[in-house]
Amino acid sequence: MLIRSRRAVMGLCVFGFSSMLLTGCDFWPPALQAQIEQLHSEAQQAAADKALLQNQLNAANKAKEELQIRVEDLTRVNKEKSAMIANLEHTIAAARERAVKAAKSNTTKPATKSAAKKAVKPSSKAGVKSTGKSAPHEPTKAAPTKRINP
Repeated sequence: MLIRSRRAVMGLCVFGFSSMLLTGCDFWPPALQAQIEQLHSEAQQAAADKALLQNQLNAANKAKEELQIRVEDLTRVNKEKSAMIANLEHTIAAARERAVKAAKSNTTKPATKSAAKKAVKPSSKAGVKSTGKSAPHEPTKAAPTKRINP
């Protein structure tokens, strides 16, 4: 009988233990409960921080894209302006060459004409002295250009 009672007790213990495993234990020690709550609050805070950082990252990426578009536009405008400057410099150089050629042709023509006139008929005006030099040539001015602000 002693063996049967031991088996009965053993059976009840195994049954109780297995039922406890199947249903789970709802008892948490107070220290463990506090630690679990602390971990939950830290996890929630970390999730909130992650969401905030994600929003900041999205805003920074959007600003980066806008700035990249602006840089591309300014680069394009810079290339256009550089081409315009080169064209204007070429035009100015050509105009200066024409002005120099015109000045040379103007200075040689009046000198030959005045020499021919002096040989033919001397000046009868007493108040006017002629040095034989032509009037100084003023440099030609380029037409004003419009300045376009981007």
